[in-house]
Amino acid sequence: MGFQASGSFKSREDHRKQIELEEARKAGLAPAEVDEDGKDINPHIPQYMSSAPWYLNADQRPSLKHQRNWKSDSNCSKSWYDRGAQLFHASNYRKGACENCGAMTHVAKTCMERSRKLGAKYTNKNIAADEKIETIELDYDGKRDRWNGYDPSTYAGVINMYEARDNARNKFLKEQQVKKLEKDSAAIDEDDLRIDDETKVDESKQMDFAKVKKRVRTTDGGCTGTVRNLRIREDTAKYLLNSANYYDPKSRSMREDPFPDTDPNETFRLGDNRYINSGQALEFKELNIYASQVFDKGQDVHLQAAPSQAELLYKNFKAAKEKLKSQTKETIIEKYGNVANEDKLPRELLLGQTEMQVEYDRAGKIIKGQEIAIPKGKYEEDVYINNHTTVWGSWWKDHQWGFKCCKQTIRRSYCTGTAGIEAAEAASDLMMANMARH
Repeated sequence: MGFQASGSFKSREDHRKQIELEEARKAGLAPAEVDEDGKDINPHIPQYMSSAPWYLNADQRPSLKHQRNWKSDSNCSKSWYDRGAQLFHASNYRKGACENCGAMTHVAKTCMERSRKLGAKYTNKNIAADEKIETIELDYDGKRDRWNGYDPSTYAGVINMYEARDNARNKFLKEQQVKKLEKDSAAIDEDDLRIDDETKVDESKQMDFAKVKKRVRTTDGGCTGTVRNLRIREDTAKYLLNSANYYDPKSRSMREDPFPDTDPNETFRLGDNRYINSGQALEFKELNIYASQVFDKGQDVHLQAAPSQAELLYKNFKAAKEKLKSQTKETIIEKYGNVANEDKLPRELLLGQTEMQVEYDRAGKIIKGQEIAIPKGKYEEDVYINNHTTVWGSWWKDHQWGFKCCKQTIRRSYCTGTAGIEAAEAASDLMMANMARH
C-alpha cells in the first residue's frame, strides 16, 4: 500500500510539473517542445490533442504523430475506370470469343453492341477490340464522391449546344429587325441594319425565347410565365418544409409526403415517390422487372442492349396474358354460369309469394284451391324410426341431443311415449330424494 501511495504521489507531482511547464511555454517563458523530426510544437495546442492515446504505446517524448492519418490504406485510391480503353484488336475470329462482335472479354449473352444479323463468328468481319477489364478498390472518399470518374471534356458538348442556341437566336432577332425596317422604310441604309445596345432584347426575355407561354397561378390573379417554371415563387421550396425526416439534401429529394394528413387539393408537395411509382416511370420499372425475370429464365433479352426488342416482347407478353385471362374467365362462366348476367327471377319465386288462394276446414282439409307443393331435396325428410313421432335432434338437455316425443338421448332407442317420460321423471325425483336423505 505504501508503494502504491508513493507511486500515486509521484505521478501527481509529474503531472503538476508538466502543467506548469506548458503554462510557461504558452507565456513565452520556456522554449517550445520539439518532435522526433526536429520541428517545434505549437505550445498553444490543447493537451487532449498533443497527448497520444494509451493504446498507441507511444514513447514519452513530445510528438504529434498520432494526429496523422495512420489508418490510410495505400491499396485504395480515388482512380476510376479507363473509359473506352481497348486492348488487342484482332483481325480474325478467335475460338471462345463473342459470337456477335468477336471480342474475347465477354460472351454473346452480355455483349453491349448491336445484335448483328450474322455474328462475327460466321462472317469473320468487323471484329471488335478487347475491352480493358479493371478491378479498382476505392477508399472511403472515393466511394462517396459523386463526381469521381467524370470527364470534364464531355461538358464541351453542352457549351456547343448553348452557343448554337444563342447564334440561332441572334440570327432570328436580326431577321426580325430587318423585316421591321423594310416595312417602315423602302430604302434602308447599311447603318440602319446595325443593332445597337438599345434595340437588343432584354436578357430575361431571351432566356424564354421560343418557349410556350401559359398563365400560372399567383396571388394577384395570374401572370404570364413559361412551361419550364415548374414552381412559382409563392410556393414554399420543399427543403423549407417539414424536412427533418423526409428531405435528403445530398440528392435534393423528398421521398415521402411531409404532410400526409392534409387535403391533397391544398398541398403541392406529395413526395417524389408518387412520381416515381406512377406514369411512364412505373411502366419503365415494370419493363425492367420483366426483362430481368425473362433473362433469368434463359431468354436472350437485354433492356440496355436491345430496348426495342425488350419492349416488343413485353407488349406481346401483356397481350397474351390478357388473352389467357379472358379465356380462363370465359371457361369458368361457361362451366358455372354467370349470375350477374342472368335474368332476374319473378317476384313470386324470389319472395315465395303467390296470388293462389287455398281454403281449409277446421280439420285442415282443403275445401277450395290446390295445396302448394313443397319441393323435396335429395335428403329424406320427416322420416321417423322406431315408433318415434319426432326426429332425432328435436330435443336438447344437459348438452345432449334426443327425441322430443319421449325425451330419450339414445340414438337408436325405441319410443316409449308419455309413459317413458313419466318413468324418467319419477326416477329423477327418486334419485334427488336419495341424495337429499344422505
